[in-house]
Amino acid sequence: MGREFCSVILNFMYKGFTLVELITVLVIIGIIVAFVAPQFAVTKERALDREAKATLALIQAAENIYKMELNSYYPSPAGTISNDTAANTDLINANLKLSLPVAGASSAWNYSVNSNAPGQATATRNKAGGRTFSNLFTSDAISCTPNGDICPP
Repeated sequence: MGREFCSVILNFMYKGFTLVELITVLVIIGIIVAFVAPQFAVTKERALDREAKATLALIQAAENIYKMELNSYYPSPAGTISNDTAANTDLINANLKLSLPVAGASSAWNYSVNSNAPGQATATRNKAGGRTFSNLFTSDAISCTPNGDICPP
């Protein structure tokens, strides 16, 4: 009886998997991926939102230091602001002594400091229908303006 049992086990081990078993496993894996994949996109967007809020808080701190040193927020109302987001980021980095990521198509956010309303910074999501976060330096609140997207809590 021992040899017959071993023979059955060895035959099963070397037999391999049938096509039905392989397809069943692939279908189960596909179903699991279909449930999990959308959560990765949501998690990524939440992380990018946190990045924008943290960067706006960093800009706010740098603006406060700038105001203490020069008695006005950057840029002053007479300051020049370009429509070029990369140039704006370079100006912010140079004047506020920061190192924000360079704006552009590969960047998740474009940052700007409003010259019409000194003491206000904006982070705009760099994708179609993206969100915009604004931070007014006279308060600690960061507001979100949806543009086809829902703002996170």
